[in-house]
Amino acid sequence: MIVLVRDPKADRPVVPIYLEVGTRRVFACSVDWPGWCRSGKGVEAAIETLAAYGPRYRAALLAGGVTGPGEAVSFEVVEEVVSGTAADFGTLHAVPEIDRLPLAEAELSRLAGVVRATWTFFDAAVAGAPPSLRKGPRGGGRDRDAIAAHVVGAEVDYARRLGVSGFKASWEDPGSVASLRAAIAEAIAGGGGSGRSTEGAGGRARPRTLWPPRTGARRVAWHVLDHAWEIEDKTP
Repeated sequence: MIVLVRDPKADRPVVPIYLEVGTRRVFACSVDWPGWCRSGKGVEAAIETLAAYGPRYRAALLAGGVTGPGEAVSFEVVEEVVSGTAADFGTLHAVPEIDRLPLAEAELSRLAGVVRATWTFFDAAVAGAPPSLRKGPRGGGRDRDAIAAHVVGAEVDYARRLGVSGFKASWEDPGSVASLRAAIAEAIAGGGGSGRSTEGAGGRARPRTLWPPRTGARRVAWHVLDHAWEIEDKTP
């Protein structure tokens, strides 16, 4: 176990986290707070970045009507998983064993509520940004609508990983996005992998490894917040 206490004299609540370790980068992720995940070049850098984003994470949830973790916390690493090269490319990949533990109905509902709050925050970030965003030093980077379309497109796949299929959603069609999000939230609240079976062409069953609810909630919320903050940071 590793415990990082930023002020050892303070009585701070302990937040359990896990590490997803790549070859060059490490993700530090809260076990219980979906979307509170940040990366860094090494364990200490990842945890420090996670701590630094605490206020921003709480503000995002609050904007969606959810009270987040306390303002002063310490972190305990309860698990470490190997990411391969996924972490190096800035994405989560592995499913920690702690995510496979059974959860009470109230906790599943809370996870779904946190995910809904991140969607509310993302929608507000998109609505408040201009169509053209500030580009990187080499002129790269997507504009607002491209980011929004990317997020929705990813969530179609995330829904399948939670056991829900049959959705074709587009950012330009708010109704389709609302239906997709409702299905994702329902799958998380229902325990993950509890929706319609994933099928391939012709209705044949297509086997996939389904995500536990914690994993699904974390992956959705992290992706949503990461791009919402990207939009905020690149708004002129």
